[in-house]
Amino acid sequence: MSTSDPAGKRAPVPAWARFAELLPDWDAPPRVKAFVTGRRGGVSRGPWGLADGSAGGLNLGMHCGDDPADVACNRARLEALLPSPPRWLRQVHGTAVHVASPARVDAASRSEAAREDDPREPEADAAVTDAAGVVLAVLTADCLPVLLADSRARAVAVAHAGWRGLAAGVVERSVDALRAQAGRDAEVIAWLGPAIGPRTFEVGDDVVHAFCDQDPAAAAAFVPGPREGKWLADLYRLARIRLARVGVSRVSGGEHCTVHERERFYSHRRDRVSGRMASLIWLDSR
Repeated sequence: MSTSDPAGKRAPVPAWARFAELLPDWDAPPRVKAFVTGRRGGVSRGPWGLADGSAGGLNLGMHCGDDPADVACNRARLEALLPSPPRWLRQVHGTAVHVASPARVDAASRSEAAREDDPREPEADAAVTDAAGVVLAVLTADCLPVLLADSRARAVAVAHAGWRGLAAGVVERSVDALRAQAGRDAEVIAWLGPAIGPRTFEVGDDVVHAFCDQDPAAAAAFVPGPREGKWLADLYRLARIRLARVGVSRVSGGEHCTVHERERFYSHRRDRVSGRMASLIWLDSR
């Protein structure tokens, strides 16, 4: 397996690609690197393992009941192939955006950074950087990961957009933070990673009102569900609506459903107890 560069030459596949369940199908500059992990490639077992419960799961979440030693091993495997350890966040379904800058990372910090309450993990649901080699990451298992890049590769960002964060404005705040780093003239490109799909995400009236009371156009993202008083929500469409409001029209992705694709993805809605995937993005030094 190899990739083509702009000159038409075949480039070697990077080492981190072994953990890439998905590569964004977007037209970001070559210097922007990004991928999404799946549930394969690690040591976790049971609900955090492979689809049949056997060992081999790449759960990267410390807060979902898995053996901390297994998660630490999974994270170490991933981190060893990246330009720097991912900047893990303490996600709270909010709108805070962490501005990540280069920092010295030694072997001890690599091995110890797997504790859920690690003070080095800022409380935020999005991150942005303009520094090469700084790897941003969010963890999901049905919520929507949104990757953002400046078309001139001056900055990148990532957001964890569950319905609460999406309704509260985490996508808009992430775009604003990206433009603050890249320049207000930045053309922003977005990719929507794997999330619970529109045929599966059943919600109540509270979710409908959370969006439609702010923007009547959001009604297009909801259809009556099979159960009385319930709706099926399209997270991908809601994200596109929010991105359009802040001038982002180059949006790709949004074709997957974490609930239905059991072999590839973890899903909290499907399994209740499950692992977490990571969506990662960074600027290459070249």
